[in-house]
Amino acid sequence: MRRVRVQRDLPVPMPDGVTLLADHYAPASGEPAPVILMRSPYGRRGWLGLVYGRGFARQGFHVVIQSCRGGFGSGGLLDPLGDEHDDGLATVAWLREQPWYGGSFAMFGPSYLGYTQWAIAPYAGPELKAMALQITASQFRDAAYVGGAFALESALSWTTLTDGMSRRFGGASVLTAPRLTRRAVLSGRPVAELDVVSAGRPLRFYQDLIAHHEDPHVPYWDKRDFSPKVGEVDAAVTMLGGWYDVFLPWQLKDYAALRAAGRRPYLTIGPWYHIDARHGRPTLAEATAWFRAHLLGDSSRLRPDPVRIYVTGAGQWRDHSDWPVPGMREQRWHLQHGFGLGVDGPREAGPDRFRYHPAHPTPVIGGPVLLGDSRPRDQRRLEQRRDVLVYSSPALREAVEMIGPVRAELFVRSSTPYVDVVVRVCDVHPDGRSINVCEGVRRLGPGEGDGDGVRRVEVDLWPMAHRFGREHRIRLHVAAGAYPTIARNTGTGRPLAADGSDGEPVPADVEVFHSPERPSAVVLPLCAPRG
Repeated sequence: MRRVRVQRDLPVPMPDGVTLLADHYAPASGEPAPVILMRSPYGRRGWLGLVYGRGFARQGFHVVIQSCRGGFGSGGLLDPLGDEHDDGLATVAWLREQPWYGGSFAMFGPSYLGYTQWAIAPYAGPELKAMALQITASQFRDAAYVGGAFALESALSWTTLTDGMSRRFGGASVLTAPRLTRRAVLSGRPVAELDVVSAGRPLRFYQDLIAHHEDPHVPYWDKRDFSPKVGEVDAAVTMLGGWYDVFLPWQLKDYAALRAAGRRPYLTIGPWYHIDARHGRPTLAEATAWFRAHLLGDSSRLRPDPVRIYVTGAGQWRDHSDWPVPGMREQRWHLQHGFGLGVDGPREAGPDRFRYHPAHPTPVIGGPVLLGDSRPRDQRRLEQRRDVLVYSSPALREAVEMIGPVRAELFVRSSTPYVDVVVRVCDVHPDGRSINVCEGVRRLGPGEGDGDGVRRVEVDLWPMAHRFGREHRIRLHVAAGAYPTIARNTGTGRPLAADGSDGEPVPADVEVFHSPERPSAVVLPLCAPRG
């Protein structure tokens, strides 16, 4: 095993006079070689340095781990997402001046570290040869406002985390932030005040997210959204994601943009959530193989097929040539009279109804969140609530596999135009357990509908790769809340920043239609089962 030399706290100057600090891991020889760059708001040491700094250096690479602006000794103030383009390019310019720089580099890292890669990748030039991105995307706006709703728990937990990391004993904040967030969302305080409850003071980024919720397409996000440039990235890209990760839908949009531009990225999706330690080992193995192939010319560790996915319910890994997987076809499962769900078209029937009350928002059990354990859970307790409609198929005669994008098309009428439509797909086991597979939300405001106020609503759910076993049932939830994953909809149309400041929340009486004229359905990605 190669020895590694470490230089701590190297100063990296930025054009505005701020200095960022970096650690440099190098093979003992110190000779020029390709560089792997990691830019992190979470510090430079600990697991980052031990696992990835030393791990990649032992493979013969120089590794630079830099603390982003405003944290862990780096100067300036942290403006989340806002400075990564300029600071990243200035760091690359500094790299090129180092005597150990070998003329090419790659970038690596999960979550925010992946975002910092997209922030400079289209502009870094041909010396950027490879990127390894995990549980991340080229823009975080759509994950913050998922389906138009505010992703309350994820936004509050991350801002609480980063605030805690800037304080004394900040390393413990990764453990305390989820607990403080949970206490805040259960406090009953208005959304605009929850950062004070969780962190003890207003948090700038949290307040920025609230301020721009009503119109996310504003200059604030223009400098923080790198998705329009993804197709221009020439570097070789490998991605790793999880079926229960908060960024998966947008990570797959980045994959699709690269494919549309003629690139051939690699993609791995496992049964993981965002902070799941289980994706650490495949992250290191796949990134090492990728960097050796594209920086050292050693392709011996690359798999033949670019797409590898884990099929939940089957417990199997599958290799494919692309995503969506070849051979997938959409299959409509219709909501039916008597709370049924099936491939046959619906018969003439009246709508199903429920009342959503913002003062007692429909809770959520499981589902993707940033800092929580998002593994699937039994939904039977949730299904007992009067504000959740539950539609179930007959027991399946044979196993079916659904691999691909998922969406719902529902015909809905609400007593208030301001309402959320939450849809969830579950796998009901023969013993009665109802396990969530994927979910999605769409926030509605005033808009056109039929003459009687019925609106056709499309809801994008998280994608899936799941086998529903023989004698299992496919189940669909329809609700108007998923608290605290998303902020409650007050029914008033008031901005989040004004939540609770005046007026009373307005309950929503919601009707869901399923008839030949209004055939509500969930569209599932049917594939021929294997094995």
